Amino acid sequence: MTAPLLLGTASWTDKPLIDSGRFYPPQAKSAEARLRHYTTRYPLVEIDAPYYGLPTPEQAARWIERTPRGFTFDVKAYSLFTEHPTPVARLPKAIRAVLPPDLEAKGRFYRRDTPDEIVDLCWSSYTDALLPLHDAGRLGSVVLQFPKWFVPGPRAFATLEETRDRLGPFRGAVEFRQRRWLEPEQREETLALLGDLDLSLICVDAPQGFDSSLPPFAAATNALAFVRFHGRNTATWERRTRTSSERFDYWYDATELDEWVPRIEALAREAEAVHLIVNTNNHDQGPVNADLLQQRLEEHGLAVAPPVEAAPSGTRGPAEQQGSLL
Repeated sequence: MTAPLLLGTASWTDKPLIDSGRFYPPQAKSAEARLRHYTTRYPLVEIDAPYYGLPTPEQAARWIERTPRGFTFDVKAYSLFTEHPTPVARLPKAIRAVLPPDLEAKGRFYRRDTPDEIVDLCWSSYTDALLPLHDAGRLGSVVLQFPKWFVPGPRAFATLEETRDRLGPFRGAVEFRQRRWLEPEQREETLALLGDLDLSLICVDAPQGFDSSLPPFAAATNALAFVRFHGRNTATWERRTRTSSERFDYWYDATELDEWVPRIEALAREAEAVHLIVNTNNHDQGPVNADLLQQRLEEHGLAVAPPVEAAPSGTRGPAEQQGSLL
């Protein structure tokens, strides 16, 4: 038996996707209508907005209300938690009010410069906001995408251990943007560390030849296997583009995705569930590439989970029945 394959895209709200006019029907003009339409196409989506600003319980309540039971959200971690610069202007007023003046004056700040009490406030705000999603069985995993300056070593290991503690009951999935984590001399230790911490390794398809390039390597470090497809646009991979759609601008072809079929099949035999997120987001590249990936998997005999149908009131969807692993 193999694990279910859940396929989706990174975000359903990208402006180029909406402007393309090729995914949403003309009548889907509101955020609610678009999310409801998205759920008729895929059983999984990644939310990237919480990376830029802390989510709220009210947002989580809307996500729950607008999706059928059994639909799954993977949620990006807040920038402060993954060693990225964090803008002061996007902090909630209550946290900004207690921010030390020197940090506020910088305009943006990093975890290493942040007092523990501020970090505590940000983490509690984040986890409190996602708790309704978790309790409703809609939270798949928190996606922790670390930058290329996050390198293997005692400090990074301690950060991962702290992150696991901070996540509490939530699942966590880690994507590295530093090739050293999966180089032959480090790989075994990396996989063992993530396994011990019950964190999923996010396997990636991405441009090669950079320090931020991970090899196209697949392994499951816990019950949830995870793959993100970023495209292979070497010209923009490390460029500071105005929008993410410019950076992750790529149309896959069938041959490229076929390379991942045996890897995904192996993951499905190792894990209890596999999440496949397509992070190409110019025009309607996300859905087009996701549909092509599904076609290639099914062509090779691998079944991809269908969209989740709205369940009658009082019944429980697959994710609720299985503790939101899916």
